[in-house]
Amino acid sequence: MASLFDLTGKVALVTGGNSGIGLGMAEGLAQHGASVVIWGTNAERNAQAAEQLRGHGGEVRAAQIDVSDEAAVAAGITAIVEEFGRLDQAIANAGISIPRKSLFDISLADLERIEAINVHGVLFTLREAARHMIARHEAGDSGGSLVGISSTSAIHGAARNEHYAATKGAVVTMIRAMAVELARYGITANSILPGWTRSGLTEGLQSWDKFNEAVIGRVPTGGWMDGSDFAAIAVYLASRGSRNHTGDSIVIDGGYTIY
Repeated sequence: MASLFDLTGKVALVTGGNSGIGLGMAEGLAQHGASVVIWGTNAERNAQAAEQLRGHGGEVRAAQIDVSDEAAVAAGITAIVEEFGRLDQAIANAGISIPRKSLFDISLADLERIEAINVHGVLFTLREAARHMIARHEAGDSGGSLVGISSTSAIHGAARNEHYAATKGAVVTMIRAMAVELARYGITANSILPGWTRSGLTEGLQSWDKFNEAVIGRVPTGGWMDGSDFAAIAVYLASRGSRNHTGDSIVIDGGYTIY
């Protein structure tokens, strides 16, 4: 019997896949046989990540795409399907934060910029992927996995990050709606809520002693996570083992939000 987690023949897209959580997920997918496409806005980091992923022996492509650009996302999904013939999983991981000192420093420009990437970009990416998956279903080949990367900020008080938390809460509710609407086509939709993870978004906090003592010191499993901690969940959600797992909000935070 073939492994439940064998992804040979599957094609996966990871936005923001050139570093951090996205790269960790892309590595897991590549290690299990999937062809992987990564999107990012930094061409140099894209190239470095793609070379790293090719070390696992599979097909890898990288494209410089801004997920807040609706037309660019649609064209990017079309390009994947034209080259590979299919798209089995789309992980909408690309996101930004805009640090502010307090609620009263958050501007309209901040809201518009963070929503463009963290909300609109997720919707554009998953919608266009679903469009292909539905067409494949109608041709007799059902299945597909949509994944939106949220944050534990969606479920606990994230002081001075109200704008960021709002976008991550939106991802959770958006995914639930997609799960219901798209289930009839054999498509699953789930969100992942990472806790404190080493990435470009948390770079300034990683060396802050007070933060590490007061916050990271409370993580029950101990310390920061990194991108590799998200490889397994990407593989599981891409696999046939998760075909009835949909509409979930999966917390991976070392127990931080329950402690």
